[in-house]
Amino acid sequence: MDTGTIPVDSLSGGLDLYRTLESGQSYCWRRSDGEMYHGAEPEDSWYATVVDGDVIRIRQENGILEWESTTDAEAAVRRLVRLDDDLEAIVAAAPDDPLLRDAYDAHRGMRLVEDPPFGCLISFICSAQMRVSRIHTMVSTLAREYGEPIEFDGKTYHAFPTPDQLAAATEAELRELGLGYRAPYVVRTAEMVASGDADPAAARGFEYEAARDYLTQFVGVGDKVADCVLLFSLGFDEAVPLDTWIKSAIEEYYPDCDRGSYADTSRAIRERLGGEYAGYAQTYIFHHLRTGE
Repeated sequence: MDTGTIPVDSLSGGLDLYRTLESGQSYCWRRSDGEMYHGAEPEDSWYATVVDGDVIRIRQENGILEWESTTDAEAAVRRLVRLDDDLEAIVAAAPDDPLLRDAYDAHRGMRLVEDPPFGCLISFICSAQMRVSRIHTMVSTLAREYGEPIEFDGKTYHAFPTPDQLAAATEAELRELGLGYRAPYVVRTAEMVASGDADPAAARGFEYEAARDYLTQFVGVGDKVADCVLLFSLGFDEAVPLDTWIKSAIEEYYPDCDRGSYADTSRAIRERLGGEYAGYAQTYIFHHLRTGE
């Protein structure tokens, strides 16, 4: 077992691991107490994920981010929860907007995540008309049923299924697991990636709006899901997914940004929220409005 620690006060803008991993950005982590996305902050619990066959566990206690892994995972931890982002500078450069300032003040230390592209894509295909806790359950079930089991420290963890593993599932099986009408979307998208017809990671090579268009070729992926994948997996920090909460924010706080179409409204709200890091602003506003904190 490899272990390591990172002092939180060494990170620009600090870190709130609970909000980072339980703010609706990621469904690829599991909490050791089984209570992820059920409202209460963890007490002495680990968050675990599997990346490239390695189990990674992290927790935050007493000003320290601690990790344990089957490999030297510090670089992976820094990437997965974006510890090298200059969060203090991002917040300082944000527009002087009352809602955004309230959100940044209330959730200080929340960072964007960088999930593996295929797992992120499937997670947000599953997200349609679902509460965050239900999405997490769906994604966890896919990992348990189809992903590779990995033993670590006396426990069994499951990697998220590869495209080949998920493409081998049937629609009927996925419906039985609770995916409902999303089942054919998941199977067909997995088939597209497994066959080499398309790869979500390839979107990194495009300009932002072209990258969003590229991702919409996957079955079950519209503009909003595409924006989620761009923001939470592929490093497009300007992406602003227009979900229910952000549409409500536009209606109440930014009505002049409603331009009728997704593309035009997206451009307007990105500009209002600061452009380059508008996705950071979106994530804070989403979490602030959803939790009412």
